[in-house]
Amino acid sequence: MYLRRCYRARDGKRHAYWALVKSERTAKGPRQKVVAYLGDLDEAGRLGVQQAVEGKDCSGQQALFDSPPAPRYVEVDLSAVRVEAIRRFGAPWLTLQLIARLGLKPLLDRLLPVGREDVPWSIMSLVLVICRLCDPSSELRIAEHGYEQSALGDLLGVCSDKINDDRLYRALDKLLPHKQELEKHLKNRLGELFGLRYDLLLYDVASTYFEGQAKRNDQARRGYSRDSRGDCKQVCIGLVVSRCGMPLGYELFAGNKADVTTVKQIVQAMEDRYGQADRIWVMDRGMVSAANIEFLKEGCRRYIVGTPKSMLRKYEKQLMASDWNAVHEGLEVKLCADPEGGSETFILCRSEARRQKEQAMHERFEKRIEEGLASLQKLAQKRSMTPVQLAGRVGRLLGQNTRAAGAFKTHINADAQGDGQLTWEKVESWRCWAKLSEGCYLLRSNVSNWTPAELWQAYMQLTEAEGAFRIHKSDLSLRPIWHQNKQRVQAHVLVCFLAYVLWKTLGQMCKYAGLGEEPRKVLDELAAIQTVDVILPTRCDREIRKRCIGKPTEHQAILLHKLGLQLPRSLEMVEL
Repeated sequence: MYLRRCYRARDGKRHAYWALVKSERTAKGPRQKVVAYLGDLDEAGRLGVQQAVEGKDCSGQQALFDSPPAPRYVEVDLSAVRVEAIRRFGAPWLTLQLIARLGLKPLLDRLLPVGREDVPWSIMSLVLVICRLCDPSSELRIAEHGYEQSALGDLLGVCSDKINDDRLYRALDKLLPHKQELEKHLKNRLGELFGLRYDLLLYDVASTYFEGQAKRNDQARRGYSRDSRGDCKQVCIGLVVSRCGMPLGYELFAGNKADVTTVKQIVQAMEDRYGQADRIWVMDRGMVSAANIEFLKEGCRRYIVGTPKSMLRKYEKQLMASDWNAVHEGLEVKLCADPEGGSETFILCRSEARRQKEQAMHERFEKRIEEGLASLQKLAQKRSMTPVQLAGRVGRLLGQNTRAAGAFKTHINADAQGDGQLTWEKVESWRCWAKLSEGCYLLRSNVSNWTPAELWQAYMQLTEAEGAFRIHKSDLSLRPIWHQNKQRVQAHVLVCFLAYVLWKTLGQMCKYAGLGEEPRKVLDELAAIQTVDVILPTRCDREIRKRCIGKPTEHQAILLHKLGLQLPRSLEMVEL
């Protein structure tokens, strides 16, 4: 049966009405029989007739308004329509696309095979990594709020009731033993995806501090804090990245371990993991010692390293000469021979921007010291102070302004009453040397077939390693560490490392798509896409609940198109 629209002329006007028609087979062929004339029906009336007919036995007749598939219509109370369960969708969905490209899920399935657990440990590991990238927080907050407020339950097929802090902590324990396998897989996969070269290895060390005493962790020690938290225990992290900042691996060290003592361990760890290929190690001057240079030479390893500022003294004549080669505006370099007659190459570098910065620092500290000494001189004349007391104050003043401490020579004498008297003078030779060396630094290398500009550019790539730590600490919330157990701390760093790999993967995709190299902007833009539950109250006292994905804005659609990604039309589990 179906509805037929009929027309009739009356009083010079054309009127329309509806008839319910049934198709029947006769000896002369199929014929249409009018079952009932329905008059002029409104939209609600026509929908009611359609539903009534569909609910009856039509003796094999096709459904009303035959079209494959037949849509269903209901009458909705618009005044009571509402939305519920607004969840974050864009960022978790994008992260799962990155995970699929890296083949991380199949690897985790192999490393963490399914056992008797209710939720596979591979899925729980993904939850940790995804949340660390999209909304970094503690495992407790993920269990209580983070997971439920995101669309991960729909994307992974795991309801929020099964995500608790205990299961997340145990996932950390399960993931940690597979650190090296994860690093190897990601290094190879990233090389295949983006054609990366691992000929230049950049190494740097950073620290992150603990909240709490961490008494069960023998690596938690007090040391030089790069976070200005000397009051807290910390651990040190040595990270190795490629020339474009892609991480190869990392090692965790005790918080009081000096940077210079980590070089041998990290080099051997990378060579054991990836082999001893013809790579060039790049490190800053904090890693340099005679023992480390000898270690690198013994293994026929090539290196480009910084040197202590004091070594510039050996090149005073070269600094005064005019045979500099310009790399670009504001930067000059020159090659120098090894002062000890060795085969190494030394590269003098002079930066105009760095000169202005160091000059301003020297002037600022000189002014502080001069004002402080004048104040102490007057104080010693007014108040009785022993020479020891006065010397302590002078030493404290110079210690707080070490950048210009060599510019002053102080004398403390005792007068007839035994009180201390202070006199001081400026050291002109220090000022002359400071003016000559401001903006200059010295590199050393055993790479003989590169130009000075190439050596300098390779050394400047260390900013990629520094940037990696900055992202770890700010965007991925590596610090502070709340875990107290040693293994949990190591697993926490591993999760941050994996999230950083996803970060850099997105960065490379953005670079190839012409979107720059700042993935945070893309991640934040797509993170605004949400899912909502639309509740539609119907006329028959029932509610229709439909979970929908928000339509991307024009800007979001452009980003997705350039990245080669297509937002799903309906919510379903992501195939990894």
